[in-house]
Amino acid sequence: MPLLSTRYASIASRAATAGQWGVITLGLSIPVSVALDNILLGLIAILWLLGGELRGKAALIRQNPVAIAALVLFGLLAAGTLYSNGNTGVLLKYIDLLFIPIFLTYFQDAKARERALFLFCCAAIASIAVSYLAYMDLLLHSTLLPRESINPNGFKASVTHSLIVGFAAYLFALLARDEQNRTLRAGYIALALFAAHNVVFMIWGRTGYLVLALLFLYFFVVTLGRRGMVLFITVFAAVFLTAYITSESFQQRMNDAARQFTAWEPGTPSTDSVGERLEYWANSLQIIREQPLLGSGTGSFPEVYARAVAGRDMLATVNPHNEYLLIAVQTGLIGLASLIYLFYRQWRYAGELAGGFYRDLARGLVLTLVVGCLFNSLLLDHTEGLLFAWLTALAFAAPVRPPPSPARPAP
Repeated sequence: MPLLSTRYASIASRAATAGQWGVITLGLSIPVSVALDNILLGLIAILWLLGGELRGKAALIRQNPVAIAALVLFGLLAAGTLYSNGNTGVLLKYIDLLFIPIFLTYFQDAKARERALFLFCCAAIASIAVSYLAYMDLLLHSTLLPRESINPNGFKASVTHSLIVGFAAYLFALLARDEQNRTLRAGYIALALFAAHNVVFMIWGRTGYLVLALLFLYFFVVTLGRRGMVLFITVFAAVFLTAYITSESFQQRMNDAARQFTAWEPGTPSTDSVGERLEYWANSLQIIREQPLLGSGTGSFPEVYARAVAGRDMLATVNPHNEYLLIAVQTGLIGLASLIYLFYRQWRYAGELAGGFYRDLARGLVLTLVVGCLFNSLLLDHTEGLLFAWLTALAFAAPVRPPPSPARPAP
């Protein structure tokens, strides 16, 4: 028995170490490879169980309000499969929510968090480099990563690329703010500028423009206060005018958005991207009005939407490109409230984290998702959903501020 116990302890220890390295490696994998993500996730789940100490892990999870909020949202989506007539396999697309508690247990170690962020930064830099090479037409005939200068994405499609690189620009700014070494600080600032330039001047993702602007509005205000607001407005105006004048892709995307928005007419079929999104949203709201409390079930959206637009010459989409509406159609206002509560819980709990870096990292993530989910179903998408889960666990595994000492009674 003692021999078996010793062997089990050795296996559990090795499994815990390997699982932690698997979670760290996701920082490199998420911006680059879906296939590697899936391999790592399978290994991490197995290693987490083999690592033992399940009671301790469960206690750690129970103490974290963000992990509980994520589990509640997934639980509602799982319950939604019980009354759905659609493809309930869609639940697997939300499995990343279940991994938040798992990742959380591995990120208790500060070194693990630092290594994970380093690998994510490396992957973001690689994405930017590939994008610049594509922009210069140096990858046109590449067999490994063929890219055209007209749409110079890195490893992902334009929306995903712009969100990853935009968040990386914000992360580099946070690192520069906290860095004491002047040389390293200058390097972080340069990386932040390259990343921001890539999103604004080269990539076609309009969601990335909004997210990047909001992230740096928050960064300047939380760092410099009122002066930060003035500085942001000045920088924003200068960048917007410069991009509109010098960047053909930025100018075209802005002009198309304005033209398509003003041309949209409710109830009339649309064929452009902005009009189609508005059409999806209007029809989804009508579906929610018909089943407001519990929705029509997880995975039901394609079927109920197809019925809603039957005979109206409108595209029967499988995705409204809005996570709030998608959740509400499937799980009703209860599910929507759970999603909003998750974001709210993250924002509030971020204020309890020790030090400004993880607080602002966490709140930057919330801002990214709150805005991004208005125009995309980010939790449904593999890369964005997994990145959200991974960064959530990383940020909220950081230690919280100690409670204030009780005041001593006056003598």
